[in-house]
Amino acid sequence: MTGFKAFTKQDLPFNPLIALDDEWMLISAEKDGKANTMTASWGGFGILWSKPVAYIVLRPQRYTKEFVDAAERFSLSFFGGGQKKALGYLGTVSGRDSDKISQTGLTLKSENGVPYFEEAKTVLVCKKLFRQPMTAESFVVPEVARVNYPGGDFHTLYIGEIEQIRL
Repeated sequence: MTGFKAFTKQDLPFNPLIALDDEWMLISAEKDGKANTMTASWGGFGILWSKPVAYIVLRPQRYTKEFVDAAERFSLSFFGGGQKKALGYLGTVSGRDSDKISQTGLTLKSENGVPYFEEAKTVLVCKKLFRQPMTAESFVVPEVARVNYPGGDFHTLYIGEIEQIRL
């Protein structure tokens, strides 16, 4: 590997490994004119079907799943490590029970029916292309399913085409 410089994930300007694992994101969608959001740290990015894509996973009990299922598009908002307190709150309180967004001090915006947050450093607007529930039988390494899904509440995988990147 001569000629290449080794980087840590901290060295890259927008690194999905940092953005997801260390900084988190908000997944937001709209249903019947109402927006909902949740904090997530699992997902990824790549090229699939000759398109730039993001993939997210949602557990069946998450209220935001109903919104993503109903919407044609969803957004992913990244805050660059800022707003951790607000993201922590949005990840633990359900929008089913309260207007949790108003409790954070974040400014919810919407464009063409896709909600996002004004304070975000990066927003990806994604068009939903694919949805597939995960199952125990799908895991090549059964231990991954046992460790991450002891209650059997497998995620649904969503793949969305990244239509817009807002910085």
